[in-house]
Amino acid sequence: MATTKKKMTQTEFVKKIAEVGGVTNKVAKEIIQAYADVAIAETKRHGVFVLPGIGRLKKVERKARIGRNPQTGEKIRIPAKKVVKFTVSKACKEAIVPPRKRK
Repeated sequence: MATTKKKMTQTEFVKKIAEVGGVTNKVAKEIIQAYADVAIAETKRHGVFVLPGIGRLKKVERKARIGRNPQTGEKIRIPAKKVVKFTVSKACKEAIVPPRKRK
């Protein structure tokens, strides 16, 4: 039998933050939205934003490159573009997936 894993919804997340912070759901939702807005604005402005204890958002410029059409095998030019990458902090990663002990 396959077990279904239930993801936390945004509403559940807001309720949990409200409970932990001792505030109303409305205030918790505003805090979460403000946090997201600050992260976006700082990443746009400075190219990087550290989410303490979680990781960092980083704006990266990819260079133009030559790719290949998988159906025809024809070479195609892929233009340069800007992307956002998220890197998980070491502490967060180790809390979720503990490192293997070396022998």
